[in-house]
Amino acid sequence: MTPNKPWLANYPTGVPKTIDPDKYSSIMELYEECFDRFRMQPMTICMGVTHTYDDVDKASLAVAAWLQAQGLPLGSVVALMMPNVPQYLPTMIGILRAGYICTPVNPLYTGRELRHQLNDSGAQVIFVVDNFAQALEQVIEETHIKRIVLSKMGDMMGLKGILVNTIIRQVKRLIPKYNLNDPKYGVTKFPDMLKKGKNLPFQNPKLSLDQTAFLQYTGGTTGLSKGAILSQRNIVAGAMQSEAWTRPITSEINEVYINMVMALPLYHIFAFMLSSLGMRAGYTFILIPNPRDIPGFVKTLSKQPFHIFPAVNTLFKGLLDNPNFKNLDFSSLRISQAGGMAATEQT
Repeated sequence: MTPNKPWLANYPTGVPKTIDPDKYSSIMELYEECFDRFRMQPMTICMGVTHTYDDVDKASLAVAAWLQAQGLPLGSVVALMMPNVPQYLPTMIGILRAGYICTPVNPLYTGRELRHQLNDSGAQVIFVVDNFAQALEQVIEETHIKRIVLSKMGDMMGLKGILVNTIIRQVKRLIPKYNLNDPKYGVTKFPDMLKKGKNLPFQNPKLSLDQTAFLQYTGGTTGLSKGAILSQRNIVAGAMQSEAWTRPITSEINEVYINMVMALPLYHIFAFMLSSLGMRAGYTFILIPNPRDIPGFVKTLSKQPFHIFPAVNTLFKGLLDNPNFKNLDFSSLRISQAGGMAATEQT
């Protein structure tokens, strides 16, 4: 043990002292390894609809091919403004796969906040769910956005998605009115983009760990939100570190698939890094599009075992205040992880 690293003596059994992100040539090599290893395993479950690693692989290829056909130079920035829906991860991976930089956007941003991130990042394309299209419409003229891919919540949920979209629009009325029909906005519907992308050629770009993968914006609590530049090596190293620390615990799970509750928003760095860790280990993500709906969240948790449960303190507290939460079956739970803020002793 090196004398200037005394903390290594306190590492739990089974956790390696170091990792080597340079075993991968790019972030896509890591993702493609995950797709090959876990191809037919479930990768996401959302509102009862399951997508395998193979489904996500193919959808991300379609996204990548469509993006390349837009003629964007390598290294262009693409914004992703979605909650935790099945199309999030294929879109994110497709952006990276095409050789572009992803900037995840908080869907709850006001027009002012959205304008700042789009202009500061230089994003030229945005993928957005129609629940949040009104905010985009307010600022689109003041940005560099050349293409919009407009998605509905249920676009990757098959027949169930038609019902989901109808309830969201007609019953719950969760979609503020917007008008982005002008051809100058270059709007493509998400299903049309996928259909076109599947029939377009894909060119594997030359990627490296030194290239920028993400412009991850801070919360803006001390002023304007700032774009942290994350290289592909940053993401690969984070995924390998996280997996190294959880492996001694998850290796003891005897159930067929390891389920991770994904209620934290994927646009946030905490949840995104958990998704990279989970992919590397072949987890299934239980996607929660709206964690603020605590009764609905608890109902979702009652439908399948869950092994890893990351959240922030306010979300844990909200669940603890729900009378049905204590009735859930916690027998499969192995890891609870709090982050983003201090977890109170009471929680």
